[in-house]
Amino acid sequence: MCRLERGFNVFMEAFSQFVGHVDSMIWSMVLVLLCLGVGLYLSIRMKFPQIRFLKEMVHLLGAKEESENGITPFQAFATTVGARVGMGNIAGVASAIYFGGPGSVFWMWIITLIGAASAYTESALGQAYKVKNPDGEYMGGPAYYIEKGLKCKPYAILFAMVAFLGPGFLMPGVQINSLVTVFEEAFSVNKILVGAICCVILGIVVYGSIKRIAKIAEMLAPVMCGIYIVAAVVILGLNITKLPGILGMVVSSAFGKHAVFGGILGSAVSWGVKRGIYSNEAGMGCGAIVSAAAECSHPAKQGLIQSFSIYVDTLFIGTATALIILLTGTFDVCDGAGNLLLDQTGGIEAGIKWTQYALMNTYGTWSGKALAIIIVLFVFTSMTGYCYQAEANIRYLTHNSKLAVNICRAVFLAASFFGAIVNADAIWSMGDIGYGLMAWANIIAIALLAPKASAMLEDYEQQKKEGKNPVFDPTKFGIEDETGAWKRK
Repeated sequence: MCRLERGFNVFMEAFSQFVGHVDSMIWSMVLVLLCLGVGLYLSIRMKFPQIRFLKEMVHLLGAKEESENGITPFQAFATTVGARVGMGNIAGVASAIYFGGPGSVFWMWIITLIGAASAYTESALGQAYKVKNPDGEYMGGPAYYIEKGLKCKPYAILFAMVAFLGPGFLMPGVQINSLVTVFEEAFSVNKILVGAICCVILGIVVYGSIKRIAKIAEMLAPVMCGIYIVAAVVILGLNITKLPGILGMVVSSAFGKHAVFGGILGSAVSWGVKRGIYSNEAGMGCGAIVSAAAECSHPAKQGLIQSFSIYVDTLFIGTATALIILLTGTFDVCDGAGNLLLDQTGGIEAGIKWTQYALMNTYGTWSGKALAIIIVLFVFTSMTGYCYQAEANIRYLTHNSKLAVNICRAVFLAASFFGAIVNADAIWSMGDIGYGLMAWANIIAIALLAPKASAMLEDYEQQKKEGKNPVFDPTKFGIEDETGAWKRK
């Protein structure tokens, strides 16, 4: 048994080094600058819709649009928030601070503000090019707008393959790994047992339809976000005198001016962008896949709603985590060589445990258990969103093969359980690879289709000025609606 265990540990060490190397290749500074550059280009081209239409975003969330064939706009919002709000917002923020210093939080805010334009673009395009499948449900996403908008089927197939590989195989383990870690710490239970129970529950849910997933997300997303933000607000109130110093440290670190963290400016930018995108998925195409399942009268509506979901995800939940960690001093920072520049935790592993210990030191040991329950909600909604994204792309690749969909779900559940037995470094690198591949494949496509997305926004604005409830006419934009997805009764 000892020999077997030793062999497994050697294999895992080699595997961890391999995926770490691939991760660093994919997430080079080129991708970081591409994400920032395209987001800024889209913002300028459309005159910063993520700021101009903020009031409209909130209004659209409350608009009643019932749907027989798809999910409602609010359900699409809740589903994408549920999928986005996960370990990237808690463990991911902690790892960004560890590797990039407090300045990484500033760059997470920047990529969120800029990335909201990318979120609008991909979601509006996902809506515009959606199709109605034989079961009467809507489907779409980057694979569809790449094929129909860019007229490049091989590129569309490449994205669909990457979008199955990411959410369907590489990314789920991150969520389960963090969940079993926090449960082990809170309740002293076996990781593998917790992982197995989670996968059984997930299996029951993911074999349902997108409408079932949407109903669950609609109920859980506001609850889990609200509880977590309240906990952060209380910590903020208890440490309010520290806030000016913390904000000063974040800003000075972001521009390399801090005495201790000035030498890791590059890491602050790269880790801030990397974890910001991991957190909110802007520009990756994930939001476009779920947005396409919604039924609304104009693609710009869903685009604006998804822009707002970026704010909820990172500016609210991600910032809540940063405040919990920074205000309580439960963080360390290392340089590029792994040497500690700041050591305050006494060796607590960077990630979910930082938040857990910060809460326990503030509220008592019961809060560690409470966080474990909240994590279940975070992970549950993230995982159901991942499964739908992977499944949508398998449907595209196999022309709605039910066998392929069932195999996809089985692979997804196996990959989820993998997260319970593999070390955190390897699992996070795998998740980064999945997000990075999707970002490379999608960010270029939305940059090329920017004129179309911009024209749709202008059409929406013009109809609003005329006092109309904007209605989309695909023929006006040269989009063929072969399946009747935009036909009104």
